[in-house]
Amino acid sequence: MSTTPESTVETAAGEDPAGPRFPLFALLALATAVFITSLTETLPAGLLPAMSGSLGVSESATGQTVTIYALGTVLTAIPLSGATAGWRRKPLLLTAMAGFAVANTVTAVSSEYFLTMVARFVAGVAAGLAWALLAGYARRMVPAHLQGRAIAIAMAGIPVALCLGVPAGTFLGQAAGWRTAFLAMTGLTAVLLVWIAAAVPDFPGHRSGERPKLLPTLRVPGVLPVLFVTLVFVLAHTILYAYIATFLAGLGMGGSTDLVLLAFGIASIASIWLVGAQIHRRLRLLTIVSSLLVAAAALLLATIAHDPVLIYASAVLWGLGWGGVPTLLQTAAGEAGGESADAAQAMLVTLWNVAMAAGGVVGGVLLGLAGSGSFPWTVLLLMLPVIVVVVAARRHGFPAETQG
Repeated sequence: MSTTPESTVETAAGEDPAGPRFPLFALLALATAVFITSLTETLPAGLLPAMSGSLGVSESATGQTVTIYALGTVLTAIPLSGATAGWRRKPLLLTAMAGFAVANTVTAVSSEYFLTMVARFVAGVAAGLAWALLAGYARRMVPAHLQGRAIAIAMAGIPVALCLGVPAGTFLGQAAGWRTAFLAMTGLTAVLLVWIAAAVPDFPGHRSGERPKLLPTLRVPGVLPVLFVTLVFVLAHTILYAYIATFLAGLGMGGSTDLVLLAFGIASIASIWLVGAQIHRRLRLLTIVSSLLVAAAALLLATIAHDPVLIYASAVLWGLGWGGVPTLLQTAAGEAGGESADAAQAMLVTLWNVAMAAGGVVGGVLLGLAGSGSFPWTVLLLMLPVIVVVVAARRHGFPAETQG
């Protein structure tokens, strides 16, 4: 593995250089940061009616609180990654998470739509900074052969947020008011800030404060295939996930959306565990299998999904394929980027959020033109070039093993 700031184990202040233990407690803090980042983005989806009533706008307008969050991330992830390249990592992480505390607090107390949108944009900015930082931070804490496991632990916050966080936040919002749900996020973030300060090691930024250069990074072998796979894979996933309730309603299972998502979430967590255990030796194989599983789930939903048992089976296949994807793509980007790992990670974060925003738009267009039955066919169509690129990027992008 190349000796990049994100690919070698560095001795943090106060650590024993002779042989630090696997930093599980610190990695769980990063997982909680990922959880907060993911849940802050998606929480309004379960609270739209109550939020729109309080803010005096339509549910469609309130739904744009999710869009502007993604926009804040897309517009700022790359420039912020460059501007903060020389910062020490721990103060930068604390700054990003403090941004969530401020944004969620303002969202909770705001009665003005414009102020709420500003707060959501700020949350998106904090997310752009956090996403560009977290995977590299996890890699940096451990030896090369444990980096996949470390990233898997950190990225576990994503399916936990989707599987447990959104339903719990929605329940809390319905029971105690939507503002309470956002204030609870602030409270959790406050606890996390103390946790990070006490348990997470600090690392320097780029050597000599050199900022990552984006255009040269695109010319590094392997970076473009990883970015292409990120854009198309996430787009395919989001088209179906964002409209899963509508799709299931069209099959007469609208009342089972929570159970289908629970099956998806449990399978996603299992996928993260499997990927974390094997990614160092089988990055390429795991990425191919993940792509095939999502494609198989889409094919099943497109053809023979009128049986409820098959719908649940499809959700499990989908979760097994998707759960480890953030870990796989973050690892592939860091490996391919080499000395420009930070720039590769920042571009990955940006394209990830572009794909999420585009997935909502494309899904809405498809729903109006062809109905919800077109979603799985579209996912299948998009997954075909993903599989081709992953298979073709044998030497650079998705090699058989990560370097060590």
